[in-house]
Amino acid sequence: MKHLPNFLLQEHDPRDPNPWLALYLDQSTPLPDHVKRAWLADSSSVARQFLLPFVRPLARVSIILIQVVKTFMPRRWAASRFLHWLLAEGLKKLVSPEANWLVMRHFHIGGQILEFIAKNAPVPAETAPLKPLVLDDLKDDTFLKHDLNLFNFVIRLNQALRFADQSLIPLDRPDFSMIEEPPLSLAAMPHGRLNVVDLQTAIECFTPVYQLFLTDNDFWRAANSLQLDETIAVYAATILNAPQHLLLLNNKHPLVPLSTLRAGYRLVLHGLSSEMLHALLMQLKAAQQAEDQAR
Repeated sequence: MKHLPNFLLQEHDPRDPNPWLALYLDQSTPLPDHVKRAWLADSSSVARQFLLPFVRPLARVSIILIQVVKTFMPRRWAASRFLHWLLAEGLKKLVSPEANWLVMRHFHIGGQILEFIAKNAPVPAETAPLKPLVLDDLKDDTFLKHDLNLFNFVIRLNQALRFADQSLIPLDRPDFSMIEEPPLSLAAMPHGRLNVVDLQTAIECFTPVYQLFLTDNDFWRAANSLQLDETIAVYAATILNAPQHLLLLNNKHPLVPLSTLRAGYRLVLHGLSSEMLHALLMQLKAAQQAEDQAR
């Protein structure tokens, strides 16, 4: 990192302990230090403290108003290319380096997790990993493709399992070959004077924009894809024979769709859950490699 966040620069005061330092030092959640440092630096920013409380209610009101407006618009009207151009340009010009880095990591991590499940399933299942390297790569409908990939994977995997009359099973030696650190640098993210908006505030702002320029079906599917967090975690936990790793999931139950009003908040939880699962897979891969070298 170009500089350390304030909570790592300040001396610990037992009479006024820094909550961000406590969260950073805590090791109960499987997050590597560089990811946790970026996450907490973004979460402890001035923008999140003062912008988010005003932006969140306005964003949720906007979702309701846009839903009303869209009842009078052609059902299949959408402008996905313009939407993704707008999202990419907004990220480049306004959003913090840490938030942009975490957004870009998410596409790589999500693809690796699906590949892990597919590789360790008893039947073949096609995946379509997304690996954007710069923010301009997001203009290729990347957000929409990310949601489509998730649903398509769940459908294809379970069709193949049902056809073969099989199910996912625990494996003694899972294949971790696809699990790796995404080739993305925090230093390469935009560091302009206006790049100060934190991840949660940016997501709350972008959610009604996402709704406006997509069809109702695309937006509903995107919002409800968040409830597949538990589904994907169950798949991974079954392969790893580690059900305890489902404890920190919050986007559930997949069979009970939630209102789109809280989609922004749930998207943040989705990103964090993905990071934790990826970190766990990285730890298990390292342990397996260490065991192989010791033989």
